[in-house]
Amino acid sequence: MAYGSPSRAEDVRPYLEDVRGGRPVSDEAVEELAERYRRIGGRSPLDDVTEAQRAALERELGVPVFVGMKHWRPRIAEAVEAALTVGAMRIVGLVLAPHYSRPSVGDYRERLEAAVAERAELVLVESWHDHPGFLDVVADRVRGTDAWVVFTAHSLPERILADGDPYRDQLLETSRLVAERAGLKDWSFAFQSASPTGEPWLGPDVLDELGRLREAGVRKVLVAPVGFVSDHLEILWDLDVEARERAAELGLELDRIESLNDDPAFVRALAELVEERLAVSGTRPA
Repeated sequence: MAYGSPSRAEDVRPYLEDVRGGRPVSDEAVEELAERYRRIGGRSPLDDVTEAQRAALERELGVPVFVGMKHWRPRIAEAVEAALTVGAMRIVGLVLAPHYSRPSVGDYRERLEAAVAERAELVLVESWHDHPGFLDVVADRVRGTDAWVVFTAHSLPERILADGDPYRDQLLETSRLVAERAGLKDWSFAFQSASPTGEPWLGPDVLDELGRLREAGVRKVLVAPVGFVSDHLEILWDLDVEARERAAELGLELDRIESLNDDPAFVRALAELVEERLAVSGTRPA
């Protein structure tokens, strides 16, 4: 399961309305998002990347794998119906987000459970922020760098901390474990992609972190977005455009690690997640 993104320019408004729970969106908001898509080539590569991940995972596991999007097509419910149509008696739910948060992964779970409606056994993979295979793939991308590494992930409203949400702690643990594996000494963590909702969001923001590093004398930064596993708008715009522009203003050299996408090592890690979860539940892929 993944977030989803609009396929065409005319899909931007209905996509935004879906993200905002059906509430109407302004022309200005639609145009701003459409312009970002234009700046990164016309559309997000998320659909293509997710399909490549699906196909690779299907080959690795040897069982049917379906894609369900939270805010676009094919919907999670459509993926469930497709699985049931081919006779699935057991469905494994895997969100392509390593870190658990109630507003994110918890919402995917609710949508999946509602779609399955007890018509099949349901097994869920809800958090894999410390899975060795995932950590190794990221560590391989930062090992040996002479730059200061900034790990990043999508910000969420600060209020999640009051509810004991583990999201921030899991992100910090991932960053620490990757740094240990890669032998990094110079690294930090920052959030990105906060929405202007009028309430405080988790920080520090990556743009502010770049300013802090410049003041501390850092000249070269490598951004490692550990909260994301695919190329999409939050990578290609928020980092490759906005963060690069900010770095240029500060006189910083900035680069970004290659996204995991359908890297064979990453796909193997996803397969291990599924197999390990099934082993715990006492079942095997079928």
